[in-house]
Amino acid sequence: HEDHPQRALWAALRMQEELRCYGSKLQTEGRAPIEIRVGVNTGEVVVRSITTGTGQAEYTPIGHTTNLASRLQSIARTGSIVVSEATRKLCEGYFVLKPLGPTKVKGISEPVNVCEVTGLGPLRTRLQRAAGRGLTKFVGREREMEALGHAAEQAKAGHGQIVGAMAEAGVGKSRLLFEFKAKNQSGWMVLEAVSVSHGKASAYLPVLDLLHTYFKITSDDDARTRREKVNGRVVTLDPALEDTRPYLFALLGIVEGEDPLAQMDAQVKKRRTLDAIKRILLRESLNQPLMVVFEDLHWIDEQTQEFLNLLADSLANAKVLLLVNYRPDEYSHQWGSKTYYTQLRLDPLGTESADEMLSALLGDSPDLAPLKKLIIERTEGNPFFMEEMYQAMLEDGVIARNGAVKLVKPLQSARIPATVQGVLAARIDRLPADAKDLLQTLTVIGREFPLSLIRAVVQKPADNLERMLDDLQLGEFIYEQPTVGDTEYIFKHALTQEVAYNSVLMERRQQLHERTGAALETLHTNSIEEHLAELAHHYGRGANAGKAVEYLTRAGQQALNRSAYVEAQAQSQQGLEWIKRLPESPERDARELELTSTLAEVLMVMRGWAALEAHAAVERSRDLAEKSGNLLQLVVKEFAVWRSTLAAGDLSTTGLLADRLLEVAQREGSPTSFGLAYHTQMVVSFNRGDMVSAEAHFARASGFLDADGFRQVPGAVVDALGTACFCAWALGHADKARERIHRVIAFARDSKNPYDLVFGRFVESFSSFHQREPQGAEVAATQALAIAEEHGFPVVGDLSRALLGWARAQLGRAGEGVTLIRQGLAGMAEAGIRYRITAFLTFLAVAQALDGKIDDALITIEEALQANPEELVSRPDALNCRGELRLKIGQTAPAEADFREAIALAQKMQAKAFELRATTSLARLLRDTNRRSEARTMLAEIYNWFTEGFDTADLKDAKTLLDELSH
Repeated sequence: HEDHPQRALWAALRMQEELRCYGSKLQTEGRAPIEIRVGVNTGEVVVRSITTGTGQAEYTPIGHTTNLASRLQSIARTGSIVVSEATRKLCEGYFVLKPLGPTKVKGISEPVNVCEVTGLGPLRTRLQRAAGRGLTKFVGREREMEALGHAAEQAKAGHGQIVGAMAEAGVGKSRLLFEFKAKNQSGWMVLEAVSVSHGKASAYLPVLDLLHTYFKITSDDDARTRREKVNGRVVTLDPALEDTRPYLFALLGIVEGEDPLAQMDAQVKKRRTLDAIKRILLRESLNQPLMVVFEDLHWIDEQTQEFLNLLADSLANAKVLLLVNYRPDEYSHQWGSKTYYTQLRLDPLGTESADEMLSALLGDSPDLAPLKKLIIERTEGNPFFMEEMYQAMLEDGVIARNGAVKLVKPLQSARIPATVQGVLAARIDRLPADAKDLLQTLTVIGREFPLSLIRAVVQKPADNLERMLDDLQLGEFIYEQPTVGDTEYIFKHALTQEVAYNSVLMERRQQLHERTGAALETLHTNSIEEHLAELAHHYGRGANAGKAVEYLTRAGQQALNRSAYVEAQAQSQQGLEWIKRLPESPERDARELELTSTLAEVLMVMRGWAALEAHAAVERSRDLAEKSGNLLQLVVKEFAVWRSTLAAGDLSTTGLLADRLLEVAQREGSPTSFGLAYHTQMVVSFNRGDMVSAEAHFARASGFLDADGFRQVPGAVVDALGTACFCAWALGHADKARERIHRVIAFARDSKNPYDLVFGRFVESFSSFHQREPQGAEVAATQALAIAEEHGFPVVGDLSRALLGWARAQLGRAGEGVTLIRQGLAGMAEAGIRYRITAFLTFLAVAQALDGKIDDALITIEEALQANPEELVSRPDALNCRGELRLKIGQTAPAEADFREAIALAQKMQAKAFELRATTSLARLLRDTNRRSEARTMLAEIYNWFTEGFDTADLKDAKTLLDELSH
């Protein structure tokens, strides 16, 4: 029928594909293939009714339309669809048509122009679909079209451009871009992405839409088919882009087997994913100019915004035209300073342009001048509002159209709402009850909705449903847009959906959301991961707490895996709110544990290990793990609490937590548990200055370092070996310390986790500090800082920056060193990090002294000694530093007291390296105050204790001084 030629062809294409698949199956079974021939003609259909013997009426189409369709079918080659000239005129653009030329058809005197349908055409969007019915006249945007044309010319010449169309709802942002594309897309590859009203909670939603279009992925494709499409497109585009595939697979949810990116830091994974998409688009632009369109930025998620920022920063010398639109009060960006950005602010139409548009709608009859004036005043020149008021007046009988528009009722008696929302509400109220009910249901389903989902939710007879959908299209409430797998619909405007949604009673709204969620589950059983945010949205609005928690949990984890931290945090927190509505049960606790663990991981990345919110989340996850009775899970969560507490510098509490963790590990009994437990005991003992106990705990832990569970905890192996290295050095075993640092470097280099690599380089730098090797410390800290910045590890970056500052100060760049250390300390303070704070403040005091700022250095070292009295491991060095500073200002007696206190504390700790360093400082003072014999005796005693490490700076200095005192 002429009203639905496109639908006939979409159905034919789908049928053709399904029958081809079935025919292939028959051939493999040795059976005859199916012959497919389809002929389509469009025109008025005449039907003849026949009453059967049972009293039922049947209908048979007759006449020229059906006769020609039948003849066309007979001339079509096997496996093809052919259409008549009448159909071509109605469907051109929606489908790819191959002209077959004039063809002689039996029963027709003149040859008939025939075309073969070979696939879907370029028309897709709601405006493209509306154009098929006839858009209102496009007026008043000459300046904007000229600006867009200039930007396109620049982009084609290799000077990439961004154009942002900014306007309030209904002013014509989308129409402007539609008209520009319609006139200028020849010679361009056009990629489009749209946002939806709940899109802020759905990470990468528009980006995924764009990728599906680029790789020609359909909803019917299984994971294998999608991988093949991505592989084929990437390799064909440029083999050098093969490294992008793991990131594309992860984002599209089509990873096969073990995910190679599973252990990668989330921030790095996100950055490389966005970079992979950018690289593909920029490479594609070398083949042909690229027009990338993102609509409704006021609804985009954070990840899509990051991608747009990255693309915007990279297209200055590319053949790329980025077109965006948004509402000004609901969105902002940072591109305004770019020389290749053009801002277009669309205002409502002026009186002249509005009158021109209304003349196209109403005609030029002088009798309609008051009506035009009223519409312009009420709508203030907003094009969408003008269209809606025109439609409302037609439906209300104020005007009638019979060739020309005429005023039927006096304007004074017409009830015309004052706002467009009122106009829309009035139009919705005038719909028949079943059509209004369907429209309200569609608003709950979403802005866009496939026919299969509508059928599953509405559950009405197909004929009735299609009739009502046709009525809603005729009323311009919704538009139809085709896809290969299904027919889809979209609301004409977001305001239409908003007004209709608000007219649904709360109880019914909840029921419809619930039904939509259930329908989505049924329809997408094999691709549920692509609809998690959607399902969470519907079940949340449907007040189904159990389902809302389930999908918010999964959506949060998916967002975390995609490095979408803001979305992951929001979904986890929303899930934790919903979980309060569930009755107490083990299942509820398990869900809460998942949500809390995700939230904790997000907060640790975003706020740091020591942040109060992160600590609260890990504590709650620990409590839930304990409640579950799963001891291994309890050990892992207890370790997270311990690590957060240690980062904050609370050594008393970390000691208690370490004891508790050891007790649980002894009950659980796995290598992972024992490895984590002895590790915590070693670190606590080391920081408290109990070197002998720390060494004993490492001996116990070393047997469990190869446990898979232990190695999977980021940084655990590096921290264990690194702490053991520092402990061996402090105890005076330099060779053993070097052997352990070599193990750290080897493990970090082989680890697939970048956190192990950056932490390993930091530990290597710290080891060089202990042995007073500034060149080695500088190299390792520089590498650690670069990795931290590349992979997004701000805390390790700040620690490494401080170590780099110490090294630069020692190498003669004291001013630079002070700046770097201050930067590192500021970052640590912002993240709440107080771990080894005494050591880092001592770095600063040493650098300030080398820079000649002795007074500043004395203030800093006092702060270091008071920062954390429990941190005994760094105290001998801090006391020794204060003694050296006091000597510089002539305070000999206080300096001697500092050196002796440092020696006494080091002896108590059995830390021979610290004792040697402080004794050497005291021996110099004694030499300079004519107590050479005492100096020689005490220095010889500690020096002669050592049996290794004679090439280290401290032992070399001691030997030189001892030789001088001996002569």
